[in-house]
Amino acid sequence: MPAFHSLYGRNFGVEPSSGALVSDQGTKTATATGTGGTGTATLNKTQGKITTGALTTAAAATHVLTLTNSKIQAGDTVLVTVGKGTATTGIPTVADVTPGNGSVVITIQNIAAAAAINGTLVVGFLVLKP
Repeated sequence: MPAFHSLYGRNFGVEPSSGALVSDQGTKTATATGTGGTGTATLNKTQGKITTGALTTAAAATHVLTLTNSKIQAGDTVLVTVGKGTATTGIPTVADVTPGNGSVVITIQNIAAAAAINGTLVVGFLVLKP
């Protein structure tokens, strides 16, 4: 269990066994709905990960994920990563991240020359306050 400390009214800590930064407690995972060009998810945490639905995003095409999150404001920096969940083809990359008040829009592009993404992706995020 991480030891939490308060800084400017926010809890943060480091998980002793892994050294991972922990900025809030509770479930930090969600599953997105939508498998076409868009998807949505809700997770009100300053960090977490979202598993998309099973995608079939063609080469050079994009998938736009909108994360509803009460912890995010328009002026925040949201760091985003994307990796393959069940997908075995395609090359997903984060193309754009646009924070707003209560949400962030994440555009994921398949940069593969010919192969479509053929399964779920896992999108990680971390909210940084100015």
